[in-house]
Amino acid sequence: MKYQAQSSLALPLTEVQLGETFAALMRRVYLWMAIGLYLTAGVAFFVANSSLALVIFGNPILYIGLFLGELALVIALSAAIHRLAPTTAIALFLLYAVLNGATMSVIFLAYTLTDITLAFVSTATLFAAMSFVGYFVRLDLSRFGAYLIMGLLGLVIATLVNLFLASTPLMWITTYGGILLFIGLTIFDTQRIKRNLTARLAAGDEAAVSRLGVLGALTLYLDFINIFLLILRLLGRRR
Repeated sequence: MKYQAQSSLALPLTEVQLGETFAALMRRVYLWMAIGLYLTAGVAFFVANSSLALVIFGNPILYIGLFLGELALVIALSAAIHRLAPTTAIALFLLYAVLNGATMSVIFLAYTLTDITLAFVSTATLFAAMSFVGYFVRLDLSRFGAYLIMGLLGLVIATLVNLFLASTPLMWITTYGGILLFIGLTIFDTQRIKRNLTARLAAGDEAAVSRLGVLGALTLYLDFINIFLLILRLLGRRR
């Protein structure tokens, strides 16, 4: 499947054409996000039920290498998105989804399939509702961006600290706080994607629209994954 903006991006566009083209582009953003999620789930299930699980989780260096590779890929894709060809951006996004599936396969070993399914359905429902809010809300949410970033940094620091403290109260604080934080980020990111795509679309910048669409899919994918992992921690019972 090839991601590309419609040829009608060339100016001038009427208001009706702009709205129709934008709606089609947003559907593609959600489509690529969904493809990434299904790819991650498929890879995770395959790895968990094959000998690859022993290879990955029996070798801490390999597992850490996969994790660092994911991190480097996200940073590289985000930083270079404006210079990449749309097809390259898509390939990197799908590669990230595969790597993330390999590292996330541990959840199939740690939790029951029932708990994983319940967490996924809960996440999908919550994410859809919050993204709907972000898509249609008229309030400018850009002013909250700095606070959300600070909250994200605080969550990362608290999570790292708790790796050493192993504090149950702190674990629950980061779980509930993390869910609320990523709910806010889902709303914020959806509105930001909408505004960025609208601006590029109005300018007739077809390549930029395609690249930003992939970056938007990656952003929403990450929001979904983080909400899912936190809800799984909240609802799931470890084996």
